[in-house]
Amino acid sequence: MHVPLALGVLVASLLAGCGSKGLAPVDERYAPAPPGFYRVRAGDTLSEIAERERIGMRKLAAWNELAPPYPIYAGQLLRMQAPPGGGASGDDARRASAARTPAEPAAKTAAKPPAQPATASKPAKTATTPAPRPGSGASASGLTWAWPVSGRLLQRYQPNDRTRQGIRIAAEVGTPVAAAADGEVVYSGRSGLAGYGNLIIVKHSPRYLSAYGFNRRVLVSEGTRVKRGQQLAEVGQSAAGQPMLHFEIRRDGATVDPLLFLPAAG
Repeated sequence: MHVPLALGVLVASLLAGCGSKGLAPVDERYAPAPPGFYRVRAGDTLSEIAERERIGMRKLAAWNELAPPYPIYAGQLLRMQAPPGGGASGDDARRASAARTPAEPAAKTAAKPPAQPATASKPAKTATTPAPRPGSGASASGLTWAWPVSGRLLQRYQPNDRTRQGIRIAAEVGTPVAAAADGEVVYSGRSGLAGYGNLIIVKHSPRYLSAYGFNRRVLVSEGTRVKRGQQLAEVGQSAAGQPMLHFEIRRDGATVDPLLFLPAAG
């Protein structure tokens, strides 16, 4: 499976509804958690919950079938103990399943007015989306960002394309991969997503994470505090054998365009 597609499908399965049947009412998602579960609050991250409850983060992720970068959302139920028989069952399973599915937005029923026909003297205008201005989102994040490697941009971010949930930067195998901002390493090693290779995830704040894929070798372990520009790994290659780094920035678990945070390339 294509790397960004696998990661995108994982996030989409947790954050998007799958139909009108079986959806939990909105108020139920914020009700007290049943015994053995924890109700996620706004601003929570999996690593903080694991530390607060004195549970290993990988163990907590496994109990809840979460894979890197462990996206969670307010109102979600997390299992806080090993599921009986290795899996959730009964009412608890139904509660957890319902909590993972946000309420479906109301359907739009208002009809759009018919478009005016174009005339020869006034051709119809085509809407265009302006290109993102490099670094325009950095100040709002409260972080100072830097490029993890220098190189030619091979792939841009596309918000509605699950195969393009990050950017890809060309670099020779063995090139140092640097932390894009200060933070703490919360994942380091082989990922559970096919084709992702050696993966590093750095938590920069309660809202922001960055992910670095296709590494040949990782040089930091989980729990390590890193500074912007500090080496994390060495560039490897994609499943197709092309030397590159796959890089993502996530805000509240959802991908955002890294070019909005990285400074303009010099």
